[in-house]
Amino acid sequence: MSGISEDTLLDGRVRFFQPADGYRAAIDPVFLAAAVPAENGQTVLDIGSGAGAASLCLAARVPGVRITGLEMQGDLVALARENIAANGLAGRVEAMIGTVQAPPPRLSPGSFHHVMTNPPYQSADAGRASPNASKAAANQEGDVDLAAWMRFAANMLQPKGTLVVIHRADRLDDLLSALKGRIGEITVFPLWPKRGRPAKRVLVLGRKGIQTPLALLPGLVLHEDDGRYTPPAEAVLRRGAALV
Repeated sequence: MSGISEDTLLDGRVRFFQPADGYRAAIDPVFLAAAVPAENGQTVLDIGSGAGAASLCLAARVPGVRITGLEMQGDLVALARENIAANGLAGRVEAMIGTVQAPPPRLSPGSFHHVMTNPPYQSADAGRASPNASKAAANQEGDVDLAAWMRFAANMLQPKGTLVVIHRADRLDDLLSALKGRIGEITVFPLWPKRGRPAKRVLVLGRKGIQTPLALLPGLVLHEDDGRYTPPAEAVLRRGAALV
């Protein structure tokens, strides 16, 4: 890893070390964390946790939650552990190295109240991968496709546990197909770049073993016409508000 930058999330409430080059956390993990309906005393698995952005934001919002991050890149796991220590979250948040195909033995199936994940957005055959190996691993599927990623996520949930996924809007059909038969009570929450613009991201929430019809919500507009964040987006990004 060529260099590390020190940044902040949630308007300075969270210190965040991340690679200066390659994959860098933007707003997606912040919105992912805001959508998790976690309560004090519950457990959350963050799959593909990177340097821990979503885990840290969720821990800042829900003081009594316990979060385990699973990440395959060892240098990002090391950064996540540094971030956990820098924010005084040791004992509540941990970062583990492993993959969906080969998770650590300590991760027991059916043991988490919630699973949140920001899986690679591009399919394995979607054009050229980034020349930066870390960024390519974060953005493009390798041996594990979206369906396998969702199978693992569902397997880690307790019965009636909640799965929260953020993904590209143009892959919503792939995501819903991967969840079919495993996750129900699905809610789709679009993130609109501006009013009147097509959504580029969607948040998808569902529960294990519950079969009810899909609900499409109005979602949230991220930017005003002048480029400023809208007040609802500001509430999530700056004040750590939850998405209801």
